[in-house]
Amino acid sequence: MSAKLIASARRFYLGEMDDWHTYSLLARHTRDPEQRALLERIATMEKRHAEFWAGILERHGQPLPAVRARRLRTLALRLLQRHVNPLLLIAALELGETGAVEAYHRLWQSGLLPADDCETLRGIILDELEHEAAFRRQTRERGLQNVRDFVLGMNDGLVEILGAVTGLSAAYAGNPLLVAVSGLVVGIAGALSMGIGAFISVRSQRQVNAGNRQRMAVLFDVAPERAVSEYRERLVASGLPDEISDAVARKLGDNREALSKLLLDEVTENEWRSGLFTGSAYLFGVLFPVLPYFVADHALTALIGSVFFAGLALAAVGGFIALVSGIHLRPKVFEMLASGLGAAALAWLFGTLMQTLFGLRV
Repeated sequence: MSAKLIASARRFYLGEMDDWHTYSLLARHTRDPEQRALLERIATMEKRHAEFWAGILERHGQPLPAVRARRLRTLALRLLQRHVNPLLLIAALELGETGAVEAYHRLWQSGLLPADDCETLRGIILDELEHEAAFRRQTRERGLQNVRDFVLGMNDGLVEILGAVTGLSAAYAGNPLLVAVSGLVVGIAGALSMGIGAFISVRSQRQVNAGNRQRMAVLFDVAPERAVSEYRERLVASGLPDEISDAVARKLGDNREALSKLLLDEVTENEWRSGLFTGSAYLFGVLFPVLPYFVADHALTALIGSVFFAGLALAAVGGFIALVSGIHLRPKVFEMLASGLGAAALAWLFGTLMQTLFGLRV
């Protein structure tokens, strides 16, 4: 059991030191005072966490592992920081934080640590959760909460249209222009569908909220005690004991603004921005697999270019996520390539089947 704890402490020490170096680097080169203060605070927090793991190793008579600078990651972060809003990097860095929290939680539950260390680790977990929340607040306040949405939207467009043009290449090998136009039509239709879907979703939620807000205004004017009772019922339904729900509801009392915020699911996102952003991300992903078909003289030749450019884009997205979030590069890139190219291979088989069944020759 001690060997398992020592191995975990080594890994966590290196991870926290790596995070300390990363956040310190970003803080030094961030001009915005608010962002710099946030990054410096989190860097200090990560250094304190590293010292906790160092203390555990020292108590067990273990030397501290050598901290090696991750030059590739540092170079990537510096290059990106020069050309990209730092909050985009912060949003991406958040992708790697959840795994650390889960690993800490497993160790906290394992019984390997004495009570005092368990309490310290509990504080570390809370620190990690708090700075994740701080990242989300920053990106939301600056309107950059769609970073993941862009990556996912682009990936959707790329993978879906790569599958479509691959299948069409098998069926219409002699007509690359037909494949290109068909793929582009499907891609534009998909982008419009994604964009309009996002627009309608946000607008519908906003309209529902407006109706609920009006209802709440009437309820507060006519019977404010009913609003308090409704909030109490929600607390009970969420699993809180009756006595705690009663106490919280009474504490809020006549605080109309607080009760309204708690009872209503407010939507702050702009529906036009959401629709345009989602559709554009999807369409951007469409371009990689489609463009080679406009210049090649045979669909199978174009397919090679399509798979090549799509693979580069998938690897770049996976590599970006891995580098800035601190997760392993190879598995993430492999995951992205396997999902995209696997879908293309299945589409090729389906296209070949359709050609055989229906005797397509174009």
